[in-house]
Amino acid sequence: MFAPLHITYLSTYIMQANVSYYQSKKEVRLFVTNTFPNLIHLKKEGDQDSFNKLVLKILPLIRKYVNGQLNTAIKKGHFSKDKYNANDFINQLFIEIYDNIEEVKTKNDFYLWLFKKTNELLDDRIVEEEFDNLFFKNIDDYSKPELDEMEEKFSTDGGGDLLMIEELDDKSYNHNDYTLNHVFIEDDQIALAEKIDKQLSAEQIQNHIAMVLHNLPFAMRNVFELYTNELLDLEEIAKIRNTTVEEVDQLLNNAKKAIQVSFFNRYFVN
Repeated sequence: MFAPLHITYLSTYIMQANVSYYQSKKEVRLFVTNTFPNLIHLKKEGDQDSFNKLVLKILPLIRKYVNGQLNTAIKKGHFSKDKYNANDFINQLFIEIYDNIEEVKTKNDFYLWLFKKTNELLDDRIVEEEFDNLFFKNIDDYSKPELDEMEEKFSTDGGGDLLMIEELDDKSYNHNDYTLNHVFIEDDQIALAEKIDKQLSAEQIQNHIAMVLHNLPFAMRNVFELYTNELLDLEEIAKIRNTTVEEVDQLLNNAKKAIQVSFFNRYFVN
């Protein structure tokens, strides 16, 4: 049986958008990778001013990543908005890069190393064992009214978009357009994905996924975002998080399962 026409067009559009985004991410990663030999040379020469100027060119992707983590921590009440901002971590990252860049064995390791160092800085401030584990444990029991109220509060508090630094013009650094393709990937899930697509707009889907992610434990949310937004594979994420591929895979599957269950509970349970 053929898929409904609007599903076909939607899938084509999403595929084209994902290809474009994937290409831009590959270009960013290649640029970051190719700066590594120059940074090593400048470090050996003791030219910290030129070193810092070159680092400035590769930090937009890190700024976006730091902003996302801090915004979530602030919205969850982990600490006040005035306590930290992204520049606090970026400034520290400058020091970490200059002092420890020799840790990087090859230029191909540099991109992941930047995320690893950023995670280490963030983890010093944000405790991973968050109080929100209760949401994940009880996701099966959340009703439509409770999920509606949760999204209303999430949107009222700022829609997950409490930018603390200037907005970046390059849209490739501001890609959080979650789609059903990020969540429903198995053959036996296609029918539910098509039902959701018929019933909800793209904006509703994005908002719902963002809201559920916001309420997941940090480790689960972090793995999902690194996999979906940064296009890193499981092995790369495991290196960043100093854990095993098996644990990363489990965290990713748990995040997807939580989102799937929340869609079902909110929109398809009478």
